[in-house]
Amino acid sequence: MPDTSEPTPRQTFSALAREHHRMALLYARTLAGEEHTARDLSQDAFLLAWQNWSKFDVTRDFGSWLRGIIRNKWREHCRKNSRLSSWDDEALSKLEDTIKELPQSGFFDELKDCLDKLPETLLGPILAHYYQDLSTAEAAEQLNASEPATRKRLQRGRAALKICLTSKTSHA
Repeated sequence: MPDTSEPTPRQTFSALAREHHRMALLYARTLAGEEHTARDLSQDAFLLAWQNWSKFDVTRDFGSWLRGIIRNKWREHCRKNSRLSSWDDEALSKLEDTIKELPQSGFFDELKDCLDKLPETLLGPILAHYYQDLSTAEAAEQLNASEPATRKRLQRGRAALKICLTSKTSHA
């Protein structure tokens, strides 16, 4: 006999956390600019979200609520570390609008699939520049390539990702 009972709050939160985990990391990384801080911000935000789960208004969007927590954690991080944020309220609002326009379900899985299809010559520069936050010169040095070659590979990598993601959304 199948279980027709309602999911527990923990099960509901876990499902939402899994669904929004990549978005949270991407958002935190966009704010922080570095992977380590982004992971800390994201982890702290999920912990705070769970601690305040009973206060969550289920009529609200969980992703927006979580991004608000991440944003507040980022501001707190900047204050504690005497760091000025390059994100003013207007820029944060524009970022939020952009994220809301992204297709949420499966987008990051599709991006990962497209990244996995890139040849190493294009993947290396993409990872160095966008995931390690290296400048083109730094990425070129890390990859033992010239700056012009690295710029061209970034251009080709972005074009390949765009084609791949576009073909995935047109087949959906």
